[in-house]
Amino acid sequence: MSLALPASVVVVLVIVVPALQLFRYSLNHFDVQALMQAAWTPENYIKFFTEPYYLNVLGTTLKIAALCTALSLVFGFPVAYSLAKSRSRFKSLLIILLVFPLMVGNVVRAAGWMVMLGNAGFVNALLVHFGIVAQPVRLLYTPLAVVLGTTGVVLPYMILTLQSVLEGIDLSVEEAARNLGASFAQTFTAVVLPMSLPGVAAGSMLVFILCMNAYATPVLLGGTGLTMMTPAIYDQIGKAANWPFGAALALILMVVTLVCAIASNWIIHRRYAKTMLA
Repeated sequence: MSLALPASVVVVLVIVVPALQLFRYSLNHFDVQALMQAAWTPENYIKFFTEPYYLNVLGTTLKIAALCTALSLVFGFPVAYSLAKSRSRFKSLLIILLVFPLMVGNVVRAAGWMVMLGNAGFVNALLVHFGIVAQPVRLLYTPLAVVLGTTGVVLPYMILTLQSVLEGIDLSVEEAARNLGASFAQTFTAVVLPMSLPGVAAGSMLVFILCMNAYATPVLLGGTGLTMMTPAIYDQIGKAANWPFGAALALILMVVTLVCAIASNWIIHRRYAKTMLA
């Protein structure tokens, strides 16, 4: 108990106290001239749930976060599986190369995507060169650009999380399934995937939270045609100086993210428990 006390104090100071302060701010009243005025009013939450624009922003954020999480799982699982089962002497180098993008800021990576997806960028140049399109198509400042950029940011987190779990799976279990006549696909769906569900849950929860709170990538790649919750919060607090409504948006984003992450984690772990008991 005494060993957990310092960590508990840090959690309270870093997470709980700011969340309570945000909640208090969200109940204040905003005036254009006087800015934030002390009050106890739910008007900011009523504004959010009664204006379709902000509900659409939340819906867009959920859709993009869910899609990026699914894509990172689909593309990350084969890479994590290959790394986990690899006995190559270059395995450490491959892991370093995987971690290296995490050392580069999101703004720099988003700028790279802007160069690739622009009208005169690399992707459009290839499409025109091979005759797929007659003229450059609009790829930048679209939901597609945001999905690609965000998935690229969170993919290493998914791979590293899955790899740590897959390395704990006993190879003899897969070999036993193959010796009993199961194909690779049958072994994967009946043995590997069920046993890796804890890693899937952990990786998906981590990636989903990162996607829900993404800022630089949606702003730089989505432009004005796509608004997600984090840029909307910045607009209210940083530009409009509407701290009460910005605090309400932040708390709503926090609660929705936690509820979705915990719910998906519970569903995956419940399925894992049923699989282990079967």
